[in-house]
Amino acid sequence: MSSFRNTVARTAPGGAAGLLAGFTALSVAELAAAVVRPAAGPVTVVGGAVIDRTPAAVKDFAIRAFGENDKLVLQLGILALLAVFALFLGVLALRHRRVGAAGVLVLGVVGAAAALGRPDSAGAADVLPSLAGAVAGAAVLYLLAGRATRARSSPAGDEGGGAGAGPGDEARAGAGWNRRGFLTAAAVTAAAATGAGVLGRALSGRRGRGAVASRTGLTLPAPASPAPAVPSGAELKVPGIGAFTTPNRDFYRVDTALVVPRVDAATWRLRVHGKGVTRPRTYTFEELLARPLIERDITLTCVSNEVGGPYLGNARWLGVPLAALLADCGVEPPSKGGPADQLVARSVDGMTLGSPVEDVMDGRNAMLAVGMNGEPLPFDHGFPVRMLVPGLYGYVSACKWIDDIELTTFDAYDPYWVKRKWARRAPVKTQSRIDTPKPFARPATHGGTVMVAGVAWAQRRGITRVEVRIDDGPWQDADLAAQDTVDTWRQWSYRWQAASGGHTITVRATDGTGQTQTEQRTRTVPDGASGRHSVFVTVP
Repeated sequence: MSSFRNTVARTAPGGAAGLLAGFTALSVAELAAAVVRPAAGPVTVVGGAVIDRTPAAVKDFAIRAFGENDKLVLQLGILALLAVFALFLGVLALRHRRVGAAGVLVLGVVGAAAALGRPDSAGAADVLPSLAGAVAGAAVLYLLAGRATRARSSPAGDEGGGAGAGPGDEARAGAGWNRRGFLTAAAVTAAAATGAGVLGRALSGRRGRGAVASRTGLTLPAPASPAPAVPSGAELKVPGIGAFTTPNRDFYRVDTALVVPRVDAATWRLRVHGKGVTRPRTYTFEELLARPLIERDITLTCVSNEVGGPYLGNARWLGVPLAALLADCGVEPPSKGGPADQLVARSVDGMTLGSPVEDVMDGRNAMLAVGMNGEPLPFDHGFPVRMLVPGLYGYVSACKWIDDIELTTFDAYDPYWVKRKWARRAPVKTQSRIDTPKPFARPATHGGTVMVAGVAWAQRRGITRVEVRIDDGPWQDADLAAQDTVDTWRQWSYRWQAASGGHTITVRATDGTGQTQTEQRTRTVPDGASGRHSVFVTVP
């Protein structure tokens, strides 16, 4: 035990120096990123590089395990690894100061390389935050490690040599820094690094004020084609079932952006170009709003949604009809002789999504959305403009923060997710979900009745039937709520005369083409999960 304590005592100053060096590096990098651009910060670019290189199956697991907190978990993981490296380099620097400092510089080079490799890279300027932080961190480690080495030369509890010190100790410690001096230097370093970090945060926040102001001051135009009223009876009054229209604050978010882009609508531009675009255009936000807008209720579904999962929502969207905008640029669908069969949408953060041109222009309500549930798009959901195409999973249709549309072919270009082995074309599969009772619940009975309820969806086809099965019994028809449109989910309910004991409840849906939801269970990769949702409950 005493040996362990002695080891800790010897290495603690080095570990502290390493952590302070790491903290300084991140703080200075934060300040530099505020000057260059916030998305160039080392944690952001390294995190983005990790996401880009993570296999699809691992990403799928992260979404299942951590939900919308997956990015926070990644950032915390990066910080934890940096802390471990900083501790190691600090201890190493007690014996090899230059090697320890060089290690910090190597981490900066890794961050710089990650910055250059990002799809939204602004060029050489993006390497500056990582390099500036690394230089500052290396300098701090070199200086503090030297002082820690001299401080350790003084006997414990002695400020400058004492009765227990031998001649050699006096020679090493007499003119050197003592423990108090090391602690003072460490405190000054911590204060300076904290100040740099706070200033960087403040400057980054100031840079985003224009985007916030452009959204806050925006009044959306009235739609030229308003959404039809939701039919009476489309929303069931069953406790435990979700609202027919998902509030913005509750709408799922699944994307790869570690930092949500804050785009100023006043400076935003959308470029339309590529194969078969005879009249290329660049639109401002004001020009988009001046076009006739449509308002529609549309349910969006994420391809990462497991059977029975939460990653879908229904909202009222306001936007520019995408087919009409493309037609104004001279685009024809393949069925009419157009040379392009893929629309590649690009986001300001470098994300690319590919949609079939035929689907975009076949008459469905594909749009460039500017509003969501009566307000401008939230930043999390793509302000100022996002794309959406009913009937397709989001990874091939729902580009947030869009700023570029290129017409090309599927043979010529693979977008982000296709490069990672997801399917090129991804129509939404017929699915249903039990919202109440919850798994492993002990539902209360009312006169022996348990209310089972949920939602079913098959965008572009609609839902015509939902059936429920208890244990291995026969399938029984559920009561369907009124159908809004074929692009929205449909609520359902079933009054179950429940017997005491444990039971498995299963649901299946049939879409407007007569196709019944398959029982074959598949994972989300490569084109969406399939199977039937079931829950186990115990009736008292």
